[in-house]
Amino acid sequence: MSGIDKIVFGTDFSEVSERALGRVIDLARTLGASVDVVHVYALPAFNLPLEGAVMSTAAYAAKLTDRLQASLDAALARHRDAGVPLHGHLRAGTAHEELVAIAGELGADLIAIGTHARSGAAHAFLGSVAERVVRHADRPVLTLPPA
Repeated sequence: MSGIDKIVFGTDFSEVSERALGRVIDLARTLGASVDVVHVYALPAFNLPLEGAVMSTAAYAAKLTDRLQASLDAALARHRDAGVPLHGHLRAGTAHEELVAIAGELGADLIAIGTHARSGAAHAFLGSVAERVVRHADRPVLTLPPA
């Protein structure tokens, strides 16, 4: 017994995430684990200069959620025959916080996430979800570089 029965995998639907998901599924097959694929999204909001904000409408939020659910369903469908139990989850919020939270809720033994391997100004400006997950997680985190 490996001690790893459930893996939570965070995806942003990028090519990097797709390759990382394939590697995580291979690992899960070897370990006899299941994979919960999670996509976290934020609804756009814009601050206005005079103490105000513009929030997304309910219709926009519903359309966005439908589009993201279709992307998640497609990602799962591509790996349907991999021989590993796969489950999909959409969450609204901050990516690193929600990934850590859902891993706790599901009792995951491992969090896995692909990295874009940005450095320099791109890393400083865009930040790193993977890095924040590593810093905040209360369980092991596997990061998978793009290569």
